[in-house]
Amino acid sequence: MGEDRIDDRPGSAAGEQRRGGRSSSAGNAVSKALNVLEAAVAGTGPRRLADIAADSGVPKASAHRILAALNELGFIANEGDGTYRAGTRMLALAEEVRAIGGAGVGEILADLSAEVGQTVHLALRGGDHAVYVHKVEADQPYRMASRVGMRLPLHSTAIGKCVLAHLPEPELAAIIASAGMPARTDRTITDRARLDEELARIRERGYAIDDEENEQTIRCIGAPVFDRGGAVAGGVSISTVTFMVPSERLVSYAPALRATAAKLAALW
Repeated sequence: MGEDRIDDRPGSAAGEQRRGGRSSSAGNAVSKALNVLEAAVAGTGPRRLADIAADSGVPKASAHRILAALNELGFIANEGDGTYRAGTRMLALAEEVRAIGGAGVGEILADLSAEVGQTVHLALRGGDHAVYVHKVEADQPYRMASRVGMRLPLHSTAIGKCVLAHLPEPELAAIIASAGMPARTDRTITDRARLDEELARIRERGYAIDDEENEQTIRCIGAPVFDRGGAVAGGVSISTVTFMVPSERLVSYAPALRATAAKLAALW
């Protein structure tokens, strides 16, 4: 059956409906997504699909698809019981706005970059991968090819391994089954037993190293970032080039990196 459509033409009944002073008809893709996002984060706790659809003026089928996309991007978190709440990326954005004149996500990352003199990234998990949501480029003669919005694999990156290290075993196994462990370079871990050993080390020391495992000449150190419920949301990393920063110096960044991860977690 076709999806229900809302007649939002001027003068139509739906077009004249108002929610908070704005049309609730959600007549195009952008307004639908924004209305669903706004409805999902309204109130003080998780919200059910039916309530989100009703408040946003978007049919349940469309609202469900939009919520799935927003969950993938980290703006909405699916609680797994049929309810949704603000995701870590939405919370980070809210902190950026709230912290005008104070320390928000961008300022915290900029402080770390200035302290170590290297490029810093924040990435959030989206399904079986992670997505860069912030990047602070260091004042260096070279530039990292990474960009905000870029997806990165979990098994071969410092941030990704931080995420995997703090997932329940069934969820970890499902991600490996879905995404696999393809070789990105000749240093990529492609064996599950070796990965498990690496993840145990990450949990023990509190950080992960990507030693040219995802990209040749690029070496990174990452620390996990947790959400308000204690679940791993993503990670923060310091990226370097191998011919400029030896492994020993990279590891020396760990205390500052972990302190930054704690500051970010406190915001969410």
